Amino acid sequence: MTEVISSARPAGAPGPGGEGAAMGGQAVAAPLLQIVPLAGIPLVVAALVGLVVALAVNDLWPLEFFHVVGGGLWTGIDLFLGFIIGPVLGRMSIPARVEFSKRFMPKMVLLMPTLVIITLTGGWQLARHVGNLASSSPNHAWIIASFVVVGVMAIVALGILEPANLAVLFELRKPVPNGALIGKLMKRFIYTAGVTGAMQVATLMIMTHLAAS
Repeated sequence: MTEVISSARPAGAPGPGGEGAAMGGQAVAAPLLQIVPLAGIPLVVAALVGLVVALAVNDLWPLEFFHVVGGGLWTGIDLFLGFIIGPVLGRMSIPARVEFSKRFMPKMVLLMPTLVIITLTGGWQLARHVGNLASSSPNHAWIIASFVVVGVMAIVALGILEPANLAVLFELRKPVPNGALIGKLMKRFIYTAGVTGAMQVATLMIMTHLAAS
């Protein structure tokens, strides 16, 4: 009787082999993971509509608002992911990484592409509005440098971060997710975000120079 009590576990708790062993036993029905959070779509639409209005008005303040706010959020999130979330995630167990990914990764599907679009579009129109795109502008070289840095970051964000994000989400939709693969993909996502965040420091230096000139 003593052995039966000591070996009993709460329903759904992982066994000695971890979460994978628990899932490999009796299948537990779970709600299907939502890859695109539908509740966030109206916010994305509102942000993009506001950007279109700012482009149509072509006034300095709304263009600066979208470019500065979008760029600031993009930079801050990348730095937070790479230098705070990344080390914490690396010390978490695989089941904990899976649970974190289920709640965190769907939000990034909408957030990061929206910030990239707002920042780049607002920045281009802002540079055009103040005349920095003209080759005769004293800030033209700084603008070209910012285009190079931001272009690389956009390629990384949309070509590496977003596919890694989607790969994690599709893996989580499987009846028995591969925790080790999820952890590997999450590390790639977060550390790559940290690299782009570090690159954004160069962008901040360029932008502050332009604002001061």
